[in-house]
Amino acid sequence: MARVTLIGPLKVAANGAATFEVDAQTIRHLLREVSARFPDLAPLLDEGVAVAIDGEIFQDDWLAAIGPDSEVHILPPIAGG
Repeated sequence: MARVTLIGPLKVAANGAATFEVDAQTIRHLLREVSARFPDLAPLLDEGVAVAIDGEIFQDDWLAAIGPDSEVHILPPIAGG
C-alpha cells in the first residue's frame, strides 16, 4: 500500500491524520479512497490539489500511476504568479 501524507489544511480537515496507507493505483483512485475515509476532506480535494508521488509533483493528472510502495504527499493546489 502507498504511504500517504497530508500537508497543511488538508491534515486538519482529516481530523489530524497526517500519515496513513491507501491501496490505490492512480491519483483519481487515491482521491476517491481518501474522500471516502475522510468525508470532511472531500470538499478540499474537489477544489483541487497537487499530488507528489515519490518526489514528482502532479497537478490535474488523474491517471498518474501510484506504485504499491510509493510515498505520496497530497498538497493544497500550487499557484504561480
